[in-house]
Amino acid sequence: MSSHKPHITPISVYLAVGTTLLFLTIVTVWVAGYHLGPFNLIVAMAIATFKGALVCMFFMHLLYDNKFYLMIFLSSLLFLAIFISLTMLDTMRRGDIEMQQAKPIKQQAAMYDQMPAADSTSVAE
Repeated sequence: MSSHKPHITPISVYLAVGTTLLFLTIVTVWVAGYHLGPFNLIVAMAIATFKGALVCMFFMHLLYDNKFYLMIFLSSLLFLAIFISLTMLDTMRRGDIEMQQAKPIKQQAAMYDQMPAADSTSVAE
């Protein structure tokens, strides 16, 4: 006896998802050619998130599998987003040092007087 069962999803769905992924890759490269300022990253991440969702839903079979596995996957993404967000809250203050620590360092290095202030929010063009 054979226990082989046919796929739930027809091949045409896989081809449509693959074509959509290819199209979205082309859109990502096309959009990267335009200067949208800080929105370039947002658009690229939105497209990448949608592409990742397509891969998870169809190629990893999370759409048709037990919903418990989908909840496990989504909760892991939620915790990942929380941990990355908490880490990103610190990025604007990483270059700061206390005045007690900065004073002897700045006295020994004259180059600090000639350097412009670091601005992590500006974009070099």
